[in-house]
Amino acid sequence: MVTGSKELIRDINTKLVLETIINHISISRAAIAKYVGLTKATISAIVQELINKKLVVEIGSDDTNLGRKPILLSLNKKAGYVICVDIGVDTTTVLLSDLIGEDCRLKQIKTTKNTSNCVDILIQLIESMQLPKDTPYGMVGITLGIHGVITNNQVSFAPYYNLTGLHLAERLEQHFCAPVFLENEANLSVIGENTFQYDYANIANVSIHSGVGLGIIINRQLYTGYNGRAGEFGHTIIEIDGRQCPCGNLGCLEQYVSERTLLQEFSKLKNSQDLSFDTFRVAYEANDPDAIKIMEDFIKYMSLGVNNILNAYNPDIVIINSSFTIFFPDILKRIEAALSSRMNSYVRIVPSVLQDTSILLGGICVAIKNFLGIELLKLNPISIRK
Repeated sequence: MVTGSKELIRDINTKLVLETIINHISISRAAIAKYVGLTKATISAIVQELINKKLVVEIGSDDTNLGRKPILLSLNKKAGYVICVDIGVDTTTVLLSDLIGEDCRLKQIKTTKNTSNCVDILIQLIESMQLPKDTPYGMVGITLGIHGVITNNQVSFAPYYNLTGLHLAERLEQHFCAPVFLENEANLSVIGENTFQYDYANIANVSIHSGVGLGIIINRQLYTGYNGRAGEFGHTIIEIDGRQCPCGNLGCLEQYVSERTLLQEFSKLKNSQDLSFDTFRVAYEANDPDAIKIMEDFIKYMSLGVNNILNAYNPDIVIINSSFTIFFPDILKRIEAALSSRMNSYVRIVPSVLQDTSILLGGICVAIKNFLGIELLKLNPISIRK
């Protein structure tokens, strides 16, 4: 039983009611009372307060043949809007969304190589998104997805671009008068997958782009470690005295399975420069021996990495977000086949469903939960307009 001041208990109950309304999409006052175990009078008072704050709306009557039809409640998805910006090594993508992940708008630009004007470019990009003007609360949060380590809401390490010391959160907060959250891209990716697609208590989400990150959810909570460095899966060493890594170590996993590295190796085999994944894809589908070798290397080292994840974390499910598994889903079966340990036979290994949008959708979840003050959020994604 929760004990404390009346204000504290009411605040806890209000968040519980709001969370229940959101995660049921639509629900009546009586159903809320039954679900959370509070009196109907308490529920009615809390709901009326949420309606007065324009956070909850009545959306019509429930379809029932028994007695008076109860009024259904829903979150007012137009109460405000949120922004997520995925600052990738090559491209920067911004997503604008309402409070349930709908009415989304998407825009993408090339990532600036001049970090001195990075904040100005982010401001221009966000302001170009046709920001809604008629919402009660306006912009309620901005999340930045960073391909690196975040400590105390600042970039502490990013191997392929330099964003340290830029005070991104502070400067954007000053301009937009809204809270700004910096988070590792793999962490956002697993939040997105968990919220919109895979409802499991323990998830390991491998995010493979320019580097290799691991988003970890344990008992439905994001695990970030002592200072945000948990999940730096790409910097686990799998080859003693192997390839040099920007982190300073030798033989890190991401020097063998990241998309960036694999395409570089493919380009070397073809005596060319900067070959794209589309070029690799066409070659692999044509049974090109160089492309096949690259894929064999990916399977070999990913199998090794996934085996380590399973033995270290024992998750319910492993999600792999990589172009190599998205476009060639049969590769997952070959990775599973390489896991000979009987300890791993009950774990699902699946491809990302959200793919490139997982970071963005995870970012809007972070901003939404902070604004509403809730812990659990389950949403259904819809199409994203460019």
